[in-house]
Amino acid sequence: MSAHAILTAQTVEDCIVDQGWERYTAEDHAIWRTLFERQQETLKGKVCQEYLDGLEALGIGPEGVPNFERMNKRLRELTGWEVVAVPGLVPGRPFFQMLANRQFPAGTFIRTREQLDYLEEPDIFHDIFGHVPLLTNPAYADYMQEYGRIGLDAIEHKGVKFLSRLNWYTIEFGLIRKPEGIQIYGAGIVSSFGEARYVVEDLSANHTVFDLDRVLRTGYYIDDFQATYFVIDRFEDLFEALRATDFIAKFEEVRPLPTLTPFEILPDDQVIRQGTGEFWREFPETKQRLK
Repeated sequence: MSAHAILTAQTVEDCIVDQGWERYTAEDHAIWRTLFERQQETLKGKVCQEYLDGLEALGIGPEGVPNFERMNKRLRELTGWEVVAVPGLVPGRPFFQMLANRQFPAGTFIRTREQLDYLEEPDIFHDIFGHVPLLTNPAYADYMQEYGRIGLDAIEHKGVKFLSRLNWYTIEFGLIRKPEGIQIYGAGIVSSFGEARYVVEDLSANHTVFDLDRVLRTGYYIDDFQATYFVIDRFEDLFEALRATDFIAKFEEVRPLPTLTPFEILPDDQVIRQGTGEFWREFPETKQRLK
């Protein structure tokens, strides 16, 4: 099966494969090293300490592609999570089931040198370097498990679109407010050379206080830097927001409402930084691609 395939399997067991770590080539390990060292430099002063603590705790370094089996020994000790290898994008039901069972699905292929700056599908660098370190943080680990549990309800109650938005604006592109300033935690930013710089150094984007209803209703696009990033104060707040919400009722509440835009500040938004919009105004067609 192609590493880039969308799996059609419908059970967790059908999706999980052996990582085959011994099959990685010297070039694969060299690409990992290039990506790791470049991103470590890019993230200095920009990423939250919880992420850095997780990177260190799991021993994820520049030496080469991580071995899941070795990494999982420490991850299980810390929060009961484990990384499982999958050969492609996992369908909704088994994906949410994995998260609910504290299993994080990670692709096994690594990008080529020609794809260092941008890759359409998540590879092992995005999945492991981007996502896994924060799974060592108990509050974030609980949030991810609860997200998976709610995802199973979303499948039954036609709410997956809304949870995809929550995933996008927290797990992938979330920011957190710290005493030293706004910092990165979302995996899509952490693993992106360009976006990690853009979100801090470019003044185009809005930084808005996280609000669950706003996020569930806000469309997103997948092929460019974001116009708005939502900012939390603590990972515990994310988990508590999920536990306090009846999502079956929430899906019914937001379904008939219009999609909100990430391109404008709305009256109820709590704005931390109003962006100039200079970057995304150059690409007006982006507004037609909201999900």
